[in-house]
Amino acid sequence: MIDFKLGGYNIKGWMVAVALPVLSSVAGGVWWSYDTLQRFYGVEAGIAEVAENSATFNAKAAALDIRVTSVETEAQRNLTEVNTNLNTKTDALDASLVSRVRDLEASLVSRIQTLEQAVVDNDVRGLNERLATLSTNMSQILEQQRVLLDLRSQVDRATTITDGLGDTLDTLNTEVDDIWKAYDSLVDNPL
Repeated sequence: MIDFKLGGYNIKGWMVAVALPVLSSVAGGVWWSYDTLQRFYGVEAGIAEVAENSATFNAKAAALDIRVTSVETEAQRNLTEVNTNLNTKTDALDASLVSRVRDLEASLVSRIQTLEQAVVDNDVRGLNERLATLSTNMSQILEQQRVLLDLRSQVDRATTITDGLGDTLDTLNTEVDDIWKAYDSLVDNPL
């Protein structure tokens, strides 16, 4: 960043960057104004010279003055008419806006009253106590669900064990039946 002091003031680079376009625009405006003013003075000097030398110019200037006066009068009348029309329309719009604002205000008041009644009807103030009770109940339900999940896991393990025992028992029953058949056949046919 570029900083420098000028007349006891600390000037920063960004200030110069901002001030240069502004000062350039102002200088251009001043130059244009000066040039326009000088041209105007030149035209004015030419008109004065022509006015001094020409009686017809004075007559035309008087006619022009009359026209300017009539245009000013017409413009003033039109301006008055426009102001009257605008005032009438503005008053009508103001009345319409006031009416709409009142309608909106009445609607908002009605909605606010409905909300207040709903808050009272639903006992919103008692919700904290209910929510605390509900939270306690949910904690108990979650704890019981954990116990049930543990029991389910144990039941699943027991089912797996008993399913395997069923096949083993079937095999043992078949073997026991075979042993009894062999014993019965030995009793009937000893060697």
